[in-house]
Amino acid sequence: MNTIAHRPTEVAAIAAAARSGRPLPSMPVLFAALVTAYATRDRHGLNLFAHAIARKGGEVGQA
Repeated sequence: MNTIAHRPTEVAAIAAAARSGRPLPSMPVLFAALVTAYATRDRHGLNLFAHAIARKGGEVGQA
């Protein structure tokens, strides 16, 4: 029998993290990180920082 027992605090921690907003860094910091990710060929970093820049610029969720 393979059942995973979740800790009671695990669900509460995930719910609290989902409720709290995290401010993004400033645009110059995000662009510097994007350039660094590009220079190091970090595809995950490129994706992460490109999407953060789009969110900060207000491009996400607009029709």
